Amino acid sequence: MNKNNEICIGMAGAGRATELHMSALQRYTEVPVCYKHIIAHRMEQVNLMKDRFGFVNASLSFDDLLNDKEIDVIDICTPPYVHEEMIVKALKAGKHVICEKPLSGYFGMPGDEVPIGKKVTREKMYNELLLSMDRLKKVVDASDRKFMYAENFVYAPAVTKAAEIIRKKKSRILYAKGEESLKGSSSPVAGEWSKTGGGTFIRTGAHPLAAILWLKQVEAQTQGREVKVSSVFADMGQITPTLTEYEHRHIAARPNDVEDCGTVIINFSDNTKALIIATDVLLGGSKNYIELYCNDAVINCNLTLSDLMSTYFLDEERLDDVYLSEMLPSKTGWNNIALEDEIIRGYTDEMRDFIESIYYDRDPKAGFDLACDAAKIIYAAYYSAEKHGWVEL
Repeated sequence: MNKNNEICIGMAGAGRATELHMSALQRYTEVPVCYKHIIAHRMEQVNLMKDRFGFVNASLSFDDLLNDKEIDVIDICTPPYVHEEMIVKALKAGKHVICEKPLSGYFGMPGDEVPIGKKVTREKMYNELLLSMDRLKKVVDASDRKFMYAENFVYAPAVTKAAEIIRKKKSRILYAKGEESLKGSSSPVAGEWSKTGGGTFIRTGAHPLAAILWLKQVEAQTQGREVKVSSVFADMGQITPTLTEYEHRHIAARPNDVEDCGTVIINFSDNTKALIIATDVLLGGSKNYIELYCNDAVINCNLTLSDLMSTYFLDEERLDDVYLSEMLPSKTGWNNIALEDEIIRGYTDEMRDFIESIYYDRDPKAGFDLACDAAKIIYAAYYSAEKHGWVEL
C-alpha cells in the first residue's frame, strides 16, 4: 500500500471488462483505493479510460505495472490469450492478481496449422490446457499473493441469496440449469480461436458454469461432503454461417473457427446433473439466469432481462448517452431496462470482495480453484463435442 494506506490498482486492458470493473469500484468507497496506472495496446483507448476513471498514469507496456512499487494489485482485463503470461509475471513481481474469465485456454503452438479452431484437435487442446493449469497452480501456490477470479455471476445478489438459502435449509441441488445467450460479441477477435480460446461457450457459458460449480461447492460444504464434476457431454456448432447476409443483419456473431452455440451436460460425483447453454443467436439483449431444482425448493435467479422497469420509445432522440441494457440493437419499442447493472450482475460485490481480501488479508470468494475447474470443464466439453461422447474427469 502507498503512504496514504490505499490499495493501489494497476489495470491491464481498456475494453468492456475494464469499464465494468472500474464502474463497480467507483460504487464502493469503504477501503481507500488509488487508480495508479492503466495500460492497453492503443494510446487513444487507454487515454480515454485514464480520463474517464481518473488513473494517475497511462502507457502501453505491462512492465510499467510490474515495475511500479506502489501498485498492490494488477487487474487483468485483457483478451485471454495473454492471461497466463500476465498472471505469472504479476505474481512473481509480488502483485496480487485479479483475472477476468476465462482463466486461460488453448491459443496455438508452434507448428499448428491455422486456423487452429479448424485444424487442431480438441483432444490436443484439452491435454495442453491441463498442463497449463498445472503450471499456473504451481506459480499460484508458490506465491504469497492472492489470486482473485473475476466471475461476476458468483457475486450476483440472486446467486448470493441462493447460496444463503442452500446453507440455511441444507438443500440438495438435484438439477441445475444456467444460460448466457446474446446476439454475439462486440469484440473484433471473438470469432478467432487463437485470441479467445474458443467461442460462445468459453466467452459466455463460462459464467453460468462457474456459478453452478460454486453453488454445488456451497452445498457440499454445508453437507460436509466432497462433490466434483465426474463427466461432461457436449454439443457445439456454428449456426450463423447458414444465414444469408439479409438473415444475418441483426446478429453480430461472425465465427471463423469457433462455435456460436454450445450445450453441455455435467454429471457430478453425487449423481446430480447440470445443463449449461450458451448461444450467439439471441436478440433483444443478453439472457442470464441460473435455475436450481432442489429436494425441498426451486430457486430461479434472473440476472438480466428483469422486469424491474420497462420502456416504450417511438424514437431514440436525446437517448444517445442513456444506458438501457447491454446488447440492445435499438432503444425503440418495448425494452426491459437493466437498472443498477453493476450491482445486479455482481460486479460491485465482486470488486468489493477483492479489495477487502487484500486490505484485510482474507481469501476471496472466487479464487484459483474455481477458475481452474471452470477452464478444465470448458475444454472437456470441447473435447466431448469433438468425439461425440462423454469425457471423464
